[in-house]
Amino acid sequence: MSQHTRRDHNALQIPCGYLHCARYFKTQGGRKKHWNVSHPTFRQATVSQDEPELLVDDYPAGDNNLPAGDDGLWADSFDLGQAFNEPDNSVDADMGFFGPGDRLYRNYHPRLNAHPCYATGHFLEDGVPPAPPPDKSPDDWTPYRDHVEFETVEFLYTRNQMSAGDINILLDLWAATLLKHNDKPPFADCHDLHRTIDSTPLGDVKWQSFKVQYTGEKPANAVPPWMDQSHDVWYRDPHEVIRNMLGNPDYEKEMDYRPFREYSADDDKRQWQDFMSGDWAWTHADIICQDPDTLGSTFVPVILGSDKTTVLVVTGANDYYPLYVSIGNIRNSVRRAHRDAVAIIGFLAMPKTTKEHTADAKYRKYRRQLFHSSIAKILKNLRPGMTKPEVIHFGDGHYRRVIYGLGPYIADYEEQVLLACIVRGWCPRCMSNCNNLDEKSLCRCHDHTEALIKEVATSLALWDEYGIVSDLVPFTNDFPRADIYKLIAPDLLHQLIKGTFKDHLVEWVGKYLMHIHGKKEAEKIQDDIDHRISVVAPFAGLRRFPQGRGFKQWTGDDSKVLMKVYLPAIEGHVPTDVVRTFRAFLKFCYLIRRSIITESTLLQIQDALDRFHHYRTIFESTGVIFTFSLPRQHSCSHYVLLIRLFGAPNGLCLSITEMKHIKAVKEPWRRSSRYKALGQMLVTNQQLDKLAAACVDFKSRGMLNGTCLSAILQRLSEFVLFILVLPSNTDITVLGDNEEGEIDDSPTLVQAHVQLAKTIQRKRARTVPDLSTELAIPHLYTLLRQFLFEQVNPDDQRAPSDIPLAQCPQFYGKIQLFNSASSMFYAPSDRSGIGGMHREHIRACPVWRNEAPRYNCVFVNTDAGVEGMRGMEIARVMCFFSLTFEDTVYPCAVVHWFDKTSDGPDKDMGMWVVEPSFDTDSSPFVGIIHIDSIYRAAHLIPIYGAQVISHDLKHYDSYDAFQAFYVNKFADHHAFEIVS
Repeated sequence: MSQHTRRDHNALQIPCGYLHCARYFKTQGGRKKHWNVSHPTFRQATVSQDEPELLVDDYPAGDNNLPAGDDGLWADSFDLGQAFNEPDNSVDADMGFFGPGDRLYRNYHPRLNAHPCYATGHFLEDGVPPAPPPDKSPDDWTPYRDHVEFETVEFLYTRNQMSAGDINILLDLWAATLLKHNDKPPFADCHDLHRTIDSTPLGDVKWQSFKVQYTGEKPANAVPPWMDQSHDVWYRDPHEVIRNMLGNPDYEKEMDYRPFREYSADDDKRQWQDFMSGDWAWTHADIICQDPDTLGSTFVPVILGSDKTTVLVVTGANDYYPLYVSIGNIRNSVRRAHRDAVAIIGFLAMPKTTKEHTADAKYRKYRRQLFHSSIAKILKNLRPGMTKPEVIHFGDGHYRRVIYGLGPYIADYEEQVLLACIVRGWCPRCMSNCNNLDEKSLCRCHDHTEALIKEVATSLALWDEYGIVSDLVPFTNDFPRADIYKLIAPDLLHQLIKGTFKDHLVEWVGKYLMHIHGKKEAEKIQDDIDHRISVVAPFAGLRRFPQGRGFKQWTGDDSKVLMKVYLPAIEGHVPTDVVRTFRAFLKFCYLIRRSIITESTLLQIQDALDRFHHYRTIFESTGVIFTFSLPRQHSCSHYVLLIRLFGAPNGLCLSITEMKHIKAVKEPWRRSSRYKALGQMLVTNQQLDKLAAACVDFKSRGMLNGTCLSAILQRLSEFVLFILVLPSNTDITVLGDNEEGEIDDSPTLVQAHVQLAKTIQRKRARTVPDLSTELAIPHLYTLLRQFLFEQVNPDDQRAPSDIPLAQCPQFYGKIQLFNSASSMFYAPSDRSGIGGMHREHIRACPVWRNEAPRYNCVFVNTDAGVEGMRGMEIARVMCFFSLTFEDTVYPCAVVHWFDKTSDGPDKDMGMWVVEPSFDTDSSPFVGIIHIDSIYRAAHLIPIYGAQVISHDLKHYDSYDAFQAFYVNKFADHHAFEIVS
């Protein structure tokens, strides 16, 4: 048998050509696809104003006794200006306009103004540029010999995470190919590679440890084993870790150096986004600047977070307790994007004992106090910088004087109880009694707690009447300006998503069905709810539940997806007030999770919370539950205040630290030999930090522009050998001499942009008659002629049906079909890039994954002058195609239109209702539209009614089997904003 002809390695490296883009490609097609996806050119879009949606039509008629909200102060005193005595915008704060069209302005703190200084601490004059960095050779890859060596390490150790044995095998194979050239691979073996990483001078914050042990009074006989045990606490100096963050040039443009307050230039309404826009940073800056020595400094809030995690669920014996740090100056988008803006600084001890001593009061006190004492010990090097400024070199090249302060602590409720030294069941932020958490009360504070401890006779009275554990000392007592009660951060994941939604409301629905219908009928209804969830049509970013909710290991992502589809699934099986309870709470959640929150958004949040409190009483009145004194649910009442204090809550969510578990704990554990794994995990984290720091340094010197192969080719371009590598017919030159390198790399600001896929479906129809047959639309050619008339005559206001067909252009050329299109739009509240841009795919595919057709629905802009659903229609895409008419390319879509059933959303569900549109002959009402009129994909969920649906239905039948649908505004945050 003859051997197949094999391709040699292709050394062709075509640069992207876009300014500052370091990508290289093997083919022109790959480069073009990259340009279309990563560097599209859009027109600037207008930014819509956020108007409050204060609905009143879903309250019972004549019911004016609605519960007041609790914004964290008094339950009956909600007012946007009462939480803090905000100065008028005309105070002596520094002001600056920014944003598109200067539609926003900021008042910056006038005294802690981050003024640049010399390395000695003396301030620079205004406008003086930073000192140039030390000269380093562009070929200085120390401790690596060259570009190839560094990229080899980065690929094997960071991206591929290759084991030591496999590294040795790869290096041996590499050496075998080089022997005939008398050359060698970059490393001798895995030990040589690891030693090279260890010798990297950057990012070197070494791990340290200290031992902890019980030192209190011990019994004379039968000493409990936990009293004799010692524990190692491993940590890295957070002071050095934070210095590295501040000096990282990657964060130069993603950092706020001064506290500020942000307003709309149109109406002077305030908005909150990143941490430094909150009142907490401003208020602490006011306190700090009372010391004249701090004037002109940069305030750096230290954000902490901790969360226990298990790396091996099977045995449950591999638990770790990581401690993380970040800084409030780094913007929320960077912290959420996991760009090393959250760093691990410690592994706390986890004392364990026998069941006999688990409930021992002394053991419980020891375990809790150990937590606080360990954190205080780890943070001790930060304490001097909290009162006396120190000079730090920043990523923008300037030196600044820095003053630190303990900022919010990210934790779930169990850890909040531990942090606040309170009794479980009480609120860590307010003094409300555990039996009636929603009663109005004052916020907790350190001074009040200390006064109670002194005045109240016994610790038992403190425990019962105030929920205070008096014999514990919080770690914040060791630091200036730190009050643990005021530092408890909101926790969207456990308080709202896992807590109130899944563990409370979803469970209450099950209990309600059991209480009303009995076990057998309730199980039947639950099965139908699960089946309704499983037949929901597929949608980009929406995980399917093939078996409904019937699985044991729930994650936060599972709960987030369930929130998107659960409300329509229970309608018809539960009373209207239960539906309204879910609607109000979902609205509250989606408003809270916005990246930018305005004053009008705060009004909507409070309104949604009031409605939730009002309608949830149905669960109490029907005997399903007997109390709403649930700490995680009660925490919702503090969110308005917390937003004012800390900015948008999605920048401090515990899901950020849980994602960090993967890189800092779970993946290093998997790399280890499992024997005394912690020591190996510490080394792995340190080496990863060194590589990340080296990468940032090499990038800042322009040494990583392109791959190592492209760099070599660039050097060879000086010689005639370059001609042998690049084909003579190419018009691409290497980066640095690129004709397209002057393209403006300013931020892209768009509402939405849709473009067809790059792959043409050559086995499908190539002409309009063939497409008419494929789609079973006999009059498709007529629709196309009417479409072309509209495109050629955009000023003609007549309806297509009123235009004589004889006036419409004729087309006999070829068409090109596509199975999908991509939509890019600005959605910073969803998973997106640093710039807030989000991309999704819209499918119109006859066979999807060898299973069934998939034809997605879309929002179509029909009236640009009207915002939201009133200016859009819903359509189902049956086909994407393009054609060329009179030298103009028209990307189009054949769509099946849907009709709105009313001029507003359903009063109970809060979602618009649509139904498929049909012509006079009962055939689907279809049309052809330009893809520029498509805003983005839409998700529809059937209106199931009260009947049990057929078990034969599948998810791909959803759009064909039902007659009416809800436009799912909970599909993602962007959909919520445009459909609400």
